[in-house]
Amino acid sequence: MSWLIVGAVPREDIPTVDSPCAIDDRTLRIGGYSITPARGTPALLAAACHAAHALGIEPPTALIAGDTGRGDGSARLYQALLERLDRNVEPLMVFHYLQPDIDWHNRIFLKIEELEQKPIMVADAGWMYVAKMSGLAPSYDLFTPDIGELAFLADEDAPHPFYTRGFLLQDEEKAPELIERAYAHENAARNLLVKGRCDYIASSDGIIAEVCEPCVEAMEPIGGTGDSLTGIVAALIHSGRSVPDAARIGALANRMLGLITNPTPASSIAELLPYVGEALAGSMDLHRHI
Repeated sequence: MSWLIVGAVPREDIPTVDSPCAIDDRTLRIGGYSITPARGTPALLAAACHAAHALGIEPPTALIAGDTGRGDGSARLYQALLERLDRNVEPLMVFHYLQPDIDWHNRIFLKIEELEQKPIMVADAGWMYVAKMSGLAPSYDLFTPDIGELAFLADEDAPHPFYTRGFLLQDEEKAPELIERAYAHENAARNLLVKGRCDYIASSDGIIAEVCEPCVEAMEPIGGTGDSLTGIVAALIHSGRSVPDAARIGALANRMLGLITNPTPASSIAELLPYVGEALAGSMDLHRHI
C-alpha cells in the first residue's frame, strides 16, 4: 500500500496534483510536472523516492500544489486532503510545507480521528507549526524540527513561530533543555528528531539517541538537508522500522550522504540526493554494529 506526502511547492504554475512521484537522477516527476528538488517539499519527496527505491518499497504518493507565499496553494491542499480522506487513507501520512491554518488543520484532524485505522503521522515545517498551535501535537507520531523550530515548540506561550521568545538565540547545546520543555507543555509529538550539528532522537521519556557523526561541515549551509532527512526517515518508517529506529538510521544516512558526496557550501541538495541509496545502505550496516 502506498504512503502519502503532502506539501506546497514554490511554483505558481503547479495546480493541485495527487499522483505517485518518480525520480529521474536530479529531477522529480509528479503527475506530468518536472520539479527540481532544490529544497522544501520537493527535496523531501525526492529523498523519499530515492530511499524507497533503495529499500525496495513503493514510492510515495504526492499531494502537492504551487504556493509562492500567498497561501492560495495551501488552501487548495487543505481542501484536497479533506476530500481525499473520504475515499483513501494511507498507513503513513507525512505533512510538510503549508501555511498554518488552525481551522483547516482541525477539520482534517477530526476527519482522521473518525477513522477506524489511524495512520502514522509525521509533521515538519508549516504543518508541525499548526499542529502545535492547535494543541494537538501529542497526537502525532513524529516531529522533525531544527533547533529554531524546537524553540517554538518549547515556548508554551508563542502562538506562531514569529513570536517565539529568546529561545531562538540559544545555541544547539540547549537542545536537551528545549526538548524537555516541549514535552512538559505537551507541545511535542510522541517522538522528536531534532536536526542540527548533533541530531537528537527523543520521546517524553527523554533523549533516546544522539547522532553526531560523521560530521561534514559543508552540509550545514546547504539548504534542504533537513528536508532530505525527513524524507529518508519517512521511507524507513513505511518499510517497517519503528519511529525511533527509523529516526536514528535516517540521521546516520543523511550524514553519510555528506561523507559520500564530499560537497562544498555551494553544492545543491539536488546534487546529493542521487546518492541517498548508497548512504542508506551504509547507515543500515553501521546501525547493525552499534
